[in-house]
Amino acid sequence: MQFEPTPDQSLMVDSFARFLNANSSPAQLRAALPTGFDAALWTGLADLGALAIRVPEEAGGLGLGIFDAALLMEEAGRTLASGPLAEAIVSARLLARLAAEPQAALLEAAAAGTAILTLALHDIASRPTQLVAGGAIANAVLAHEGDEVFLIQLTPGQTPEPTLASTPIARLNLKTAERIQIGQGPQALAAFAEAVEEWKLLIAAALAGLSRESLRLASTYANERTQFGRPIGSYQAVSHPLAMLSVEVDAGRYMVWRAIRDLADNKPNAAAAISTAAWWAADVAERTTAQSLHSFGGYGLTLEYDIHLFNLRAKAWPLVLGDPALLLAEAGRRRYLAEPAHLPEPGPVPVEFELGPDADALAAEVRSFFDANLTPELRAKAHHSFDGHDPGIFRKLAEASLLYPHWPRRMGGRDATPYAARAARRIWEENGWSTNFAGTTNIVGFIADRFASDEVRNGPLSDIIAGSAVASLGFSEPHAGSDVFAAKTRATQQPDGSWRIDGQKMFTSGAEQADYVILLARSDPEAQKHKGLTVFLVPLKSPGVTIQAIHTFQDERTNITYYDSVAVPDSYRLGEIGGGLNVMAASLEIEHGMSFVDPHAHALHAAERILQPSLHDPLIRFRLARVAANVEASELMLYRALWAVTEKKPGPAFGPSSKMFSSEVYRADSAELLNLTAPESLTLSSPDIDYLNEAYRLSQVATVYGGTSEIHRSVIAEKQLGLPRTR
Repeated sequence: MQFEPTPDQSLMVDSFARFLNANSSPAQLRAALPTGFDAALWTGLADLGALAIRVPEEAGGLGLGIFDAALLMEEAGRTLASGPLAEAIVSARLLARLAAEPQAALLEAAAAGTAILTLALHDIASRPTQLVAGGAIANAVLAHEGDEVFLIQLTPGQTPEPTLASTPIARLNLKTAERIQIGQGPQALAAFAEAVEEWKLLIAAALAGLSRESLRLASTYANERTQFGRPIGSYQAVSHPLAMLSVEVDAGRYMVWRAIRDLADNKPNAAAAISTAAWWAADVAERTTAQSLHSFGGYGLTLEYDIHLFNLRAKAWPLVLGDPALLLAEAGRRRYLAEPAHLPEPGPVPVEFELGPDADALAAEVRSFFDANLTPELRAKAHHSFDGHDPGIFRKLAEASLLYPHWPRRMGGRDATPYAARAARRIWEENGWSTNFAGTTNIVGFIADRFASDEVRNGPLSDIIAGSAVASLGFSEPHAGSDVFAAKTRATQQPDGSWRIDGQKMFTSGAEQADYVILLARSDPEAQKHKGLTVFLVPLKSPGVTIQAIHTFQDERTNITYYDSVAVPDSYRLGEIGGGLNVMAASLEIEHGMSFVDPHAHALHAAERILQPSLHDPLIRFRLARVAANVEASELMLYRALWAVTEKKPGPAFGPSSKMFSSEVYRADSAELLNLTAPESLTLSSPDIDYLNEAYRLSQVATVYGGTSEIHRSVIAEKQLGLPRTR
């Protein structure tokens, strides 16, 4: 897996970024209005090779891939580069493919920036007169009518069409203009269609760069502007919407990258991936720039502030193709009706979104284990909650080193990478087998190995490693919720060094079956909130422990656990006395890397099967395609977090981003899928419909498990956007 460009590509990006920072500043953007074209900037881009970046080397260009061009477009979007750059890049490549020799002089001039090429996106047969990006300053337009591709010469200085964002768009009558045929037949038409697909990717990349910069502007302003004596960025009403959009912008960037990767790998879904990425980028850019402008309040409306430029171009760039919603409709046709599309050759693509052969091998082994060991009786017992736990299967998984494969071999694991562990857990979801105790006990085992005494290592931890003991989590309390550090459960050290635990914990799920609970208690009631806390491993069969069931509408049980003078030896303390913050930080880090993408994807596939007879309905395809886009975005956010951990890359709030986003869209889409399959979804008449019901119920608390979305948005706002603390 790889989420970074190559070093050479990073150097190229730095070169373009420095140039654009110096030559596409806000002052220069304003100077280029109202035409929206900067001739000096254009010449400079040409000198850097930008205009010929996709022209083959044999035709005098750089011969680089779509991924390289997308990286350039991200920088162009970030700086709102004045000129039809995406159109010029794809037009130059198309001209080189169809008429490199006859049009060598024009191609050379286009690469040098002395002539401007652009692309008419619609068939002349249906739209003889159309709005053309860059048409007001272009020397030539490439267009098609039916299966004929034409080069249409223009006289620069066409009357610009007054437009939303003052970009150099012109309304051109392409039917009556003087034109030269440069291609005819299926191959020529395919080449033109490929150029349009590439344009979608490049515009999407530009919109991702534009969106990221608009968030930076809003965050900077929110740090500087004070209201009621505090920076406005410290208010959740300001920071939380920006945090959510920050994750969506990142997801959109990687959706473009993954679509290019899918092209390189000839994936069946590559065409749908292009349409989805383009729709996502346009939708997110509109909402991001609107929210960013909103963060400026009334000042965002004034011409003195730059944010309005981002707001307008976020709309203008994609609209030349038409309603962005049509891209999602197109994705639906491509995904569900296998609508054919002509796809461009991407060139080299360094990023990688597969988990890898080791992960595939481990997943296959786990699948074989379940096939061999899950009898019909056990499959009937399977349940999404802790009730689905089977001690026998747990021990067998441990014996096969498949229970915690990411643990080191000394702990019965396989030293598996996070990629392989992810692939293995996905098979649990495929089989509907509960991961609840595997998840909670993993946290306890991880913490015990790091902080426990030899007595715990040789006893409870040894049993956990063998799969003969399981553990639950004792963090939340009735009055505190996600604020675990507000714990009031008391730990009082006795004269012999042991501890007495008094208090209660809420939502101690699985406690009725668990052997141990990892428990946070206040050992120094006089200390500040985040100090004076200590963590213990408490045997749940100890005298003084009472477990009271609480049943939820999710068809699962959780518990309140009461601790009345529960004696715990000091050897069962995890970490230093008063060092609970450090221990909890490690455990919460694991929880914050959660994702709900697996049940989300499962629900989508269940709905697809149910709705198979209705896929002729464009509205159903549209709504399913939107859910599929959210699933893809969730998976990319999870993969980025896994990549950062595995490759030891900086990952500011990557785990919280994955958990927060995946839980929010899982909840929303679970309701959407019930709506789509209504009224049958009211029943439990088939396994797929039953699963949609289950997913809806389970998703309601997804935004709470492992910390609420509000907490995670605060973390993202602080770590990714540099906003003040909001809690």
